[in-house]
Amino acid sequence: MRQGRVVYGGAVHGCTPLGHPGAASGAQQLRLADGRVLEETQVQWLAPFEPRTLYTLALNYADHATELAAKSSADQATFLKAQKTEPIIFLKGPGSVVGHHGLTRRPADAEFMHYECELAVVIGREGRHIPRAHAFDYVRGYTVANDYAIRNFLEPYYRPNLRVKNRDGGTALGPWLVPREQVPDPMNLRLTTHVNGKLVQEGTTADMIHDIASLIEYLSAIMTLSPGDVILTGTPKGSVDVQPGDEVVCEVQGVGRLVNTLVADWTPAPLGG
Repeated sequence: MRQGRVVYGGAVHGCTPLGHPGAASGAQQLRLADGRVLEETQVQWLAPFEPRTLYTLALNYADHATELAAKSSADQATFLKAQKTEPIIFLKGPGSVVGHHGLTRRPADAEFMHYECELAVVIGREGRHIPRAHAFDYVRGYTVANDYAIRNFLEPYYRPNLRVKNRDGGTALGPWLVPREQVPDPMNLRLTTHVNGKLVQEGTTADMIHDIASLIEYLSAIMTLSPGDVILTGTPKGSVDVQPGDEVVCEVQGVGRLVNTLVADWTPAPLGG
């Protein structure tokens, strides 16, 4: 069963969807664990589980790698060959996560900030040195991610760094954790992003350079994977600059529809005393 987490009435509740989750029609109802039925806009959404370490793939879709290689000084053939040899992976802390209908700040000095619609793989069992053939035995389920990037903060385009990928609220997750059994072929799912209702990104998980099983095998050869760990598997091409006030909707076929809104940066008030 699909599961989510929300805040309502000052308390955290588990919830499940009513009707078809992720329908293109938009808003839906949800049922709290105590039986109350609410509209999705009546609650504050959290990530659908408590995230632990986030492992994030850079340029794991061939079309997106080509898109950004063309903007860098690297030789494209050498660049793409390196991508296929070994995945580029970096870590994110749980403080970077915001839920469905959450707000993400655009830094005041951002020159180009874009969404990244991704299939997120949630680990359900502890494992080390997991063979590819048994990789999915360690998957709890899937959710949708929108992992924002700020291009002028990258050093260079293909090397994500701390201030790009670990900003508070820079990664939206949700709304639902979908059990592994309900997604029989995660390597054949359509991904789309709409900004203010306009389709700006479209792709399929079939175009990943490094597939889910190989990523689990690779990561678990380096470190122990634990329940609550998340693998953000990358995004297809289609980078459009987004501004405060823009509504960004990322959808992964059969997994869910994740809504996020950009807001302007803010300057902390000086400490008084």
